[in-house]
Amino acid sequence: MIVPTLALVPLPYPFDREYMQLALVGAVLVGACAPLIGTFLVQKRLALLGDGIGHVAFAGVAAGLLFGLWPIWTALAAAVSAAVAIEWLRSRGRAGGDLALALFFYSGIAGGVVLIGLAGSLNSGTLTYLFGSILTVDRTDAITIAILGAVIIVVVLVAWRALFSIVLDEEAARVAGLPVNALNLGLAALTAITVVAGMRIVGVLLVAALMVLPVGAAQRIARSFGATLVVASAIGAASAVVGLAGARQWALAPGATIVLVAAAAFAVASLNGVGRFRRSAPAPIVQGGADL
Repeated sequence: MIVPTLALVPLPYPFDREYMQLALVGAVLVGACAPLIGTFLVQKRLALLGDGIGHVAFAGVAAGLLFGLWPIWTALAAAVSAAVAIEWLRSRGRAGGDLALALFFYSGIAGGVVLIGLAGSLNSGTLTYLFGSILTVDRTDAITIAILGAVIIVVVLVAWRALFSIVLDEEAARVAGLPVNALNLGLAALTAITVVAGMRIVGVLLVAALMVLPVGAAQRIARSFGATLVVASAIGAASAVVGLAGARQWALAPGATIVLVAAAAFAVASLNGVGRFRRSAPAPIVQGGADL
């Protein structure tokens, strides 16, 4: 008598192809870097800044297609310009933070649609900048993302205490001699760089989620602001790996799957976390603003 046996079929290694390896590099870099900037934005109650800048970045992509330029660089120029303009309006009281964001949010996407129409490039290739196209990331894209990610990491490592000081209390930071205006502009510019870095990974419509959701999860676990930075970055990177592997295994949209994994991490942390870190945690400020 022959007894039938159930053979276990091993799951394929999700990163066995070069295009998946390049996608993994890009996803991990963006997943790790986006929450670093998002942590400051969440504490500053500007969580939607990434969304507003993302819509302007799409207009930059459209401008690049219209004038025959590489869309990444035109998107970066448009995003940084918008970030600086938003901060200028907010800091000088010309418009509240939410109104400044709304101005660029709607005009950015509208301008992008108009420019795309003029360029005659409204096709599936254009939509990849809206929703991401991580599986088409090539070596040039990976190198570009790595350079932008390195800029973000280095700046955060050097200036995170000063940035936290302006997030916690701008007036106290100003009294202590910190260049508050320059730091606010720098944070806005870093947000723009992060949006452009994540554009090919999850798209301009979803990149802001990677800047916010891992931070929300980390705040319910970490005991301090510095720990929140580290935990949020780790959650973002892990979400990228798990989401990309799951998308390959079950033929899902990779960018959206990464965001859903980050959302799941936030939900689990909200249920089980104890919320140890609070906005009122003290920030070390050195007179004269040196070596923070």
